[in-house]
Amino acid sequence: MLVSIMKLGLQSYSLHKFSFEEAMKKISELGLKYVEAYPGHLPPSAEGVKIAEELEKKYGVKVIAHGVNHMPADEENLRNLFEFAKKVGIEVLTADPEPEALPIVERLAEEYSIKVAIHNHGPGHRYARYEAVLEAIKDRSELLGMCLDTGHLERVGESILEAAKALGSRIHGIHLKDIDENKKDVIIGKGVLNLREFFKILKENGVLETAVIVLEYEIEPENPVPGIKESLENLRKILEEL
Repeated sequence: MLVSIMKLGLQSYSLHKFSFEEAMKKISELGLKYVEAYPGHLPPSAEGVKIAEELEKKYGVKVIAHGVNHMPADEENLRNLFEFAKKVGIEVLTADPEPEALPIVERLAEEYSIKVAIHNHGPGHRYARYEAVLEAIKDRSELLGMCLDTGHLERVGESILEAAKALGSRIHGIHLKDIDENKKDVIIGKGVLNLREFFKILKENGVLETAVIVLEYEIEPENPVPGIKESLENLRKILEEL
């Protein structure tokens, strides 16, 4: 079954109204084994390392990714972030790097063997389009890639199917969302995105086994769990059909 080979989890921002421990407990209860922690939940610091270790052990949920992290052209700042990621065992740093920071980011990614996934934040953002990410990582290490936010990409008028084909194995992370005709977030499977074909392309490109795929549910922040549950059920049905 595809779900068993995927690094499928939740972006902890989906539960940002709760403490990180409450979020980890809810993620465990949802039957997920992975989380991408957002910095507001898990600061990239020595204290953050301790918190991650304690909660991973307590709830059986691995902090596999972290972000979105702003990455300035400041080597000391970036090295501290990579050191944190190494100590926690993070595979992917989801990022919004300053263009001038990319040579440093590339060098540190190689040094620490940690992937960096540039996130598309939506209309108006410097990396809003997947072509902008491809241009930024062109001729750089394979450790640099994209965290493809499906909702944000479609909001700028780009196709997630075209993006998946163009990026290939450079998709290191996915923030999975669905949107309606008005480009508003909805429960996975109830929107207009062709997620079945999207996952088919990811499967063909071998990305389902390598990318960190997290559901990011930003609806109903005070009570998101029912919508997250339904989204996961619909997602599993899509994956079972592949």
